Amino acid sequence: MKITFMGAGSTVFARNIIGDCLCSEVLRQSEFALYDIDAKRLDESYQILTQMNKTMGGYARISKHLGVENRKSALKGADFVVNAIQVGGYEPCTVIDFEVPKKYGLRQTIGDTLGIGGIMRALRTIPVMEDFARDMQEVCPDALFLNYTNPMAMLTGYIQRYAFPNTVGLCHSVQVCAETILNSLDMSEYVEGHKELIAGINHMAWLLEIKDKNGNDLYPEIRKRAHSKLINDKDFDDQVRFTYIERLGYYCTESSEHNAEYNPWFIKKNYPQLIDRHNIPLDEYPRRCVNQIEKWAKELEEIKNGAAKEHTRSKEYGSRIMEAVVTGNPYKIGGNVLNTNHLISNFPEESCVEVSCLVDGLGIHPTRVGQLPTACAALNMTNINTQLMTVEAARSRKRDDVYLAAMLDPHTAGELDIDTIVKMVDELIEAHGDYLPEFK
Repeated sequence: MKITFMGAGSTVFARNIIGDCLCSEVLRQSEFALYDIDAKRLDESYQILTQMNKTMGGYARISKHLGVENRKSALKGADFVVNAIQVGGYEPCTVIDFEVPKKYGLRQTIGDTLGIGGIMRALRTIPVMEDFARDMQEVCPDALFLNYTNPMAMLTGYIQRYAFPNTVGLCHSVQVCAETILNSLDMSEYVEGHKELIAGINHMAWLLEIKDKNGNDLYPEIRKRAHSKLINDKDFDDQVRFTYIERLGYYCTESSEHNAEYNPWFIKKNYPQLIDRHNIPLDEYPRRCVNQIEKWAKELEEIKNGAAKEHTRSKEYGSRIMEAVVTGNPYKIGGNVLNTNHLISNFPEESCVEVSCLVDGLGIHPTRVGQLPTACAALNMTNINTQLMTVEAARSRKRDDVYLAAMLDPHTAGELDIDTIVKMVDELIEAHGDYLPEFK
């Protein structure tokens, strides 16, 4: 097998996904082609992964491919292509995504999925992924493209619709959703053998059903304990999602620091007390970037000093998907796919949804969910509207469409008037410079 990793300088995903593959008897003898445009980061990943491969038996062949001129060689003949790029990196682009909106009174926590940060990240990433797709159509047309890059729904939806249909978007929030809520409510005895149904959109998919191993509904007890925790525990950091349980009736997949900026309710300049009340970590993603860069440098130094690199297989879906395709043994995932034939009946078909999918030797098979609860679907639709308008802006290259995407974003619209949104978008486009295509 040949497995190509785009954005191999990623400090987390390259190690986890390739490390997981090295743990698999089915995949460990594969060729792993590492691709990046940053020579330093590519070489660092190559060193760490080479050491990991050596420590774990040395079964794999690992090659590195630097720069656009070597992209096709990295992709040629690939059976699987994993994408984890970050166009523009922490500096300058992530810093721009946070600092420019602050000037206009718009504050963010993560800024990688929705909001003005998610919009700008999508607009600078889609052209790069389109280039990948064109090369893939030429040199590995039968590959399965596994996208890990955010904003997940915007990028995956665009690529599936317009560039490379054999694509699935993957996150790691579905796997831990039920376990997280059970553990946080002192219900860990129900984790083993539990049954769940999760569906919606990436980072806001709903835990629609959760039962114990005997089929008993756990939601009545979850709602009771969640209500008590909201009232009595002011220090816990998952208050946004617990408020969802209180008001919408359901828990969702991604963390409260993410969901705080996916709606107009929690980050409001006229209600500053909400930040402390709900323990909302403003500017969280830039802090994580700085910490991850420091951690990466420390780990690299340890490798250079001879430390062995072990790896325990993670909960990421990537290697499990590859195994299922190669062996034909079915495996269930939560995947991001187009809503074709209305997998979720109260969403538009062109939206990108996160639903259970069966993976086997013939690829990815999404399952139909039907209708979501009205309130959950309504909140999802406020996000889907922004996602679809951003995809339209990426296609049209019209600045007016970028304005509309920002105007439809629930957090941005909840804080700023139209004229201010337009000024902010103009400044962001100028600040990003060549990282963005031209918008007329």
